[in-house]
Amino acid sequence: MNPQAKLVFFTSLLLGTTITISSNHWVMAWTGLEINTLAILPLISKSHHPRAIEAATKYFLVQAAASTLVLFSSMTNAWQTGQWDITQLTSPVACLTLTAAIAMKLGLAPFHFWFPEVLQGTSLTTGLLLSTIMKFPPITLFFLTSQSLNPTLLTFMAILSAALGGWMGLNQTQVRKILAFSSISHLGWMAIILIYYPQLTLLNFYLYSMMTATVFLALNTMKVLKLSTLMTAWTKTPSLSAILLLSLLSLAGLPPLTGFLPKWLIIQELTKQDMAPAATIISMLSLLSLFFYLRLAYCTAITLPPHTTNHMKQWHINKPTSVMIAILATLSLILLPLSPMLLAIV
Repeated sequence: MNPQAKLVFFTSLLLGTTITISSNHWVMAWTGLEINTLAILPLISKSHHPRAIEAATKYFLVQAAASTLVLFSSMTNAWQTGQWDITQLTSPVACLTLTAAIAMKLGLAPFHFWFPEVLQGTSLTTGLLLSTIMKFPPITLFFLTSQSLNPTLLTFMAILSAALGGWMGLNQTQVRKILAFSSISHLGWMAIILIYYPQLTLLNFYLYSMMTATVFLALNTMKVLKLSTLMTAWTKTPSLSAILLLSLLSLAGLPPLTGFLPKWLIIQELTKQDMAPAATIISMLSLLSLFFYLRLAYCTAITLPPHTTNHMKQWHINKPTSVMIAILATLSLILLPLSPMLLAIV
């Protein structure tokens, strides 16, 4: 892709995100979401592969429908209350429509159907954008309207997302699809606490973005798209494979790594809100996700060729690891002792 065109698209992504997260008017928020959608489409389809074109088409159709629902819910609310302010969402019909629209934009179950297919059709770097930056504006809209949303509906969608994200990721062999179902499962954790402690949703999103960026960038450096390739990647970049192993365990939420922090705080807050059954259910469902994270970790560091794969052993080339990966990996592993400070900030 032309560097100037790429610069325009990335600038448009930042512009759309900034407009949405800083707006008070629904039309401005919708405009930012549309700029984001139009900016990411060329990045999805830049490889000119049929799968990439299919992914871009699916993404466009789903996001267009979701944006229409956002506009419809804001117009319904303005019609009934006379308010276009994002925080003044009081119409019950508008609240339900907005919840469905934002869930569709995020890939929250039961509107998750498009996300694994789109991620599978793109490169790892574009998949990282779809999993992190593209989810920030919808999460912000959820944060701003959290007092108006239906807690029963959000809890149901959160538990369904954790269940489907864990269950459907079990038999996948494509790394991008596994990470897509991982994202759906994490969205369930963000949605279940949204009503009771919205700041925890944002903290969870920030930590998830940091950990998943580490995994995506490490996989991109190792040129890994399938589990069979991951099995022999340690012969090429052994140190990066070790970092990837720990980052996957952090993403799974195992103590004493950073990924344990948001789950610990969310379970604690749910218990305070007399939501112990929901906390128990979503904690049990996270074991499904833990299974495929451990499967990825096993393929990363423990499996030895040639017993499990027919691939030729790759040469060990000493390529310098990106500084960004080193910084993100460090933060993804050792932030748990800082939990009191992070909790005081949020």
